[in-house]
Amino acid sequence: MADKKTKFTEEELQELRELQTNYQQKVFDFGNLRVEKMLLAKRQADLEDREVEAEEGWSGVQEQEKELVQKLTEKYGPGQLEPTTGVFTPAPEPPSVTPTA
Repeated sequence: MADKKTKFTEEELQELRELQTNYQQKVFDFGNLRVEKMLLAKRQADLEDREVEAEEGWSGVQEQEKELVQKLTEKYGPGQLEPTTGVFTPAPEPPSVTPTA
């Protein structure tokens, strides 16, 4: 029985070729997916880096605001500024308390 060779039919050979082609396509698809995942991971890392930079910039702006408010308060005293008009309104002074005898 081992000496007897059998030739597959053309239909069977075609099925085998299609199966092989399907396997090759799936391997190709897996490779493409892996590359896409790598690119996505790189993009995510880049976005995270930009987010850290934005947070640092935000902190820097907050510090600038704090310094400006302190400088203006030292110069003009406590009060309120209308940024669109540039008009500063001093805070009302607290009522003075007179001691009772």
